[in-house]
Amino acid sequence: MRSYKKIFLILFIFFLKIPTAYSVNNIAYIDMEFIIKNSNMGKIVLNKIKNKNNENLEKLKQKESELKTKEDNIKSKKNILSKEELDKEIIELNKLLNKLREEKNTMVKEISLMKDRELNNFYKELNPIIQSYMEEKNIDILLDRKNIFIGKSNSNITESILKIINK
Repeated sequence: MRSYKKIFLILFIFFLKIPTAYSVNNIAYIDMEFIIKNSNMGKIVLNKIKNKNNENLEKLKQKESELKTKEDNIKSKKNILSKEELDKEIIELNKLLNKLREEKNTMVKEISLMKDRELNNFYKELNPIIQSYMEEKNIDILLDRKNIFIGKSNSNITESILKIINK
């Protein structure tokens, strides 16, 4: 029993002597979506993507209206044309519909690639600015706001970075 008390006393003293670890890392966070939507460079990138998307939508609407006209034309001739001629026109219309779907898929892929490329270029230009700000303010870790549940508002450096970018 006495040995248990000694061992307990030694372990108790040993654990009291262990220093407590304190973190001195300076951590901040930034809202990248806000930067993209509100910075001058980000607005240019978003407008470029939006304009290309609108241009593609107009082309698709025009082709869809042409196909709709052809479909209505076939429907109006339905009782006049022979079955073989009607089938030929329906097959031709289906080919045009498939071609339109392929064009639409191609346009979607192009927009996606363009968006990725433009945003990557934006981030490449933004990265040195953020790096220099982090060195200047002695920030060790920078996180994106969407990955943070809650944080102090003075750890948010979004507005400061936005001002620097817009200069």
